[in-house]
Amino acid sequence: MAKASSASARSELVIITGLSGSGKGTALKALEDLGYYSVDNLPIDLIPKFAELVPHVRRAAIVVDIREGSALDRFPALYKRLQRKIATRLLFLEADDPNLVRRFSETRRPHPLGADRSVAASVARERERLAPIRRLADPIINTSKFNVHELRETIHAAFKGQHRDPEILIHVTSFGFRHGVPADSDLVFDVRFLPNPNYIPAFKALSGKNAGVARYIRSFPQTVEFIERISDLLVYLLPHYIAEGKSYLTISFGCTGGRHRSVMMAGEIRKHLAAAGYRVKETHRDLRKA
Repeated sequence: MAKASSASARSELVIITGLSGSGKGTALKALEDLGYYSVDNLPIDLIPKFAELVPHVRRAAIVVDIREGSALDRFPALYKRLQRKIATRLLFLEADDPNLVRRFSETRRPHPLGADRSVAASVARERERLAPIRRLADPIINTSKFNVHELRETIHAAFKGQHRDPEILIHVTSFGFRHGVPADSDLVFDVRFLPNPNYIPAFKALSGKNAGVARYIRSFPQTVEFIERISDLLVYLLPHYIAEGKSYLTISFGCTGGRHRSVMMAGEIRKHLAAAGYRVKETHRDLRKA
């Protein structure tokens, strides 16, 4: 019995679930690359039997999702039982609705819930069905801003173990408050206190990417001090996020319309974090909005 317990302690089962189109197949492949024995769409009733085999392969990963139909309702109770027997992690992948609809449109694949309703309606129904499972998951990864390679890197960073240095993928994004705060933001900074180039006719039609606009915003002492203070704060915080197991972080900078101050600031912070050795991706959500 002691040997069996020791084997179970060294073994790990990762269950991947989440919304259709969120990248579950890519996540499964990424775990397979790390040496996990991988199985897609294993029926609910076979999971307990599969878990008994995990000590022999040490690490395994399976996908369980909406394709299970009504059997999915039994998963939360099953997952809690599994956790008492073997080290089990539940990875939940999701994405924003527009991204999911676009992905189905690009691949021209029907949603698993059927073609008798729109993709948007199917996504909403799927979110509702998966809500009890999502509450049990750790980690939860929003893949809206990831391409296939970035998602694979994020999975590797989250599951590759303690024998390598931890990594984190940082998304620095700009937005306009008039269009709403990005739902996936981990940290939000309001830069509306900075002078607004929008009121200068020569700058109004340009963006924070323009060198002249950027120079104007940086010409104020509060801008320089803010960049220095926020950069120092983030460089201090990031190792602590990594220690807590965070594999990606979204840092959002907002101004009124999302075209000038926030765009310039996101670019500046990206450069500072990259210089500190972090992997950083820069995006501008509202840059092209009126």
